Amino acid sequence: MLERLWLMFRHDMSEFQGQLPRPDGSYRTEWLEKVLTGDPDWAGYLFYSGESPVGFCFMRALTQPVRVLNAFFMVRPVRRNGLGLRAVLEVLAHHPGPCEVAFQENNPKAVRFWHRVATEVSGDVWTSERRPIAGKPDATPDVWISFRTPQPTAAHLRDASS
Repeated sequence: MLERLWLMFRHDMSEFQGQLPRPDGSYRTEWLEKVLTGDPDWAGYLFYSGESPVGFCFMRALTQPVRVLNAFFMVRPVRRNGLGLRAVLEVLAHHPGPCEVAFQENNPKAVRFWHRVATEVSGDVWTSERRPIAGKPDATPDVWISFRTPQPTAAHLRDASS
């Protein structure tokens, strides 16, 4: 299931990154493989609506001082209804502390979404900067947002278990 969602994610991203599929119709999979093989520095989360899978999120650098929200995807029918925001906030609650996420500036929906996420998580205490993409000197730099996810409170932990 995650492999199928991954293919949809990479297809969506190709609009903004200009990547064509490989000759077999697939896209790069190294991040997916890290999650599927249980790499201890990576975590994958699946999102459902009822019994239907509707998205995923990958976190990486779990053993590092700053975690990275590495990939986030929601299928089109559930976008723009708040489910994506709730899902990403739940994932971030499992990874308190400094966090970063990168996105493409030419994707206006991603720009709005990640600004909203950063504001929901840490108010106005977040930063945004452009960083070159490693190994791609001619590519448009990614935008990186940095923020701090708060430690869960006892009340939050109580609510999460009920």
